[in-house]
Amino acid sequence: MLLALTVWNGRISPVCDVARQLLILEVEGGKVIARREERLDGADCWRRCARLEELKPDTLICGAISGPLAELLAAKGLKIIPFISGMVEEVLAAHLNKTLLEPAFAMPGCCGRGGRFRGARGGRGRGACFGGTKTIM
Repeated sequence: MLLALTVWNGRISPVCDVARQLLILEVEGGKVIARREERLDGADCWRRCARLEELKPDTLICGAISGPLAELLAAKGLKIIPFISGMVEEVLAAHLNKTLLEPAFAMPGCCGRGGRFRGARGGRGRGACFGGTKTIM
């Protein structure tokens, strides 16, 4: 499985739409067997989507992501785990240990009463997080 993380200064990049760097990890049996960094250029959704499609990750872990970019990536079959913050190595370890959806890794403002971020208009599937699970629909 290929895992992509948007990175900036050793942390998960706060906004996927402007992230310039990706960490690509090959994961097998719950362990990282290879890693490399890749540039993520392009200011528009279409070029970012094309670049990610070219790199072929199965899953993307990122900070905030716009609805249009999330929809394009999801349509290409990419699983997105959005609204994550923290140091890259800690986020990676949490993902491998299946504890990434703990509140400690939620972006500030993404945890509220009764659930996580629902978007500016109450959700409707765009990066909505309900009861500790994150989905891009």
